[in-house]
Amino acid sequence: MSEATKQLTGKQNRFLRGLGHGLKPFVMVGKQHLSEDVVKATNEALETHELIKVKIQEGCLEDRKVVAAELAAETGAKVVQVIGKNFLLYRQNEDKTINLPKA
Repeated sequence: MSEATKQLTGKQNRFLRGLGHGLKPFVMVGKQHLSEDVVKATNEALETHELIKVKIQEGCLEDRKVVAAELAAETGAKVVQVIGKNFLLYRQNEDKTINLPKA
């Protein structure tokens, strides 16, 4: 099974939630929903940071969990947490700047 398709363990998920707690949102999803620009910005942020926070603005009429799942699918990331109008996405890059706990 490749790294991209592996599910995160509970321990890894808790670890990433802890890291993401203090993050500021890198990407904002608004009334345009998941436009090409939003997907591109998310890919760039994940490439640089591995773990990012995304904020859903008031203009977005879609359900937050649906938006998180769709954006994760578009970018090959995993949804770590959905809380309020924010969610965390994680995608390991080749540099592996975040060392996850063992499974």
